[in-house]
Amino acid sequence: MAGFLDRAKEQAQRGLAQGKQKVDEVQQQRAGNDLLKKLGAAYYAERRGSGAPQATQDALSALEAHIAAHGDGFLRG
Repeated sequence: MAGFLDRAKEQAQRGLAQGKQKVDEVQQQRAGNDLLKKLGAAYYAERRGSGAPQATQDALSALEAHIAAHGDGFLRG
């Protein structure tokens, strides 16, 4: 009986770890999408004359930092 409970506990822990990993991936995708949206908005504002080039550069830098840390998988979504 103890062996069964140990295996069940191990499977439950593995399931929790996989679930947490999936949640982390979704959060990283959302963050990447938000940064991409901010870059687009900053670029659009700059092109329309109401935004500053520095805002576009800052948004691009933030997006590049996110890609360096988490990859660019959200771009293929």
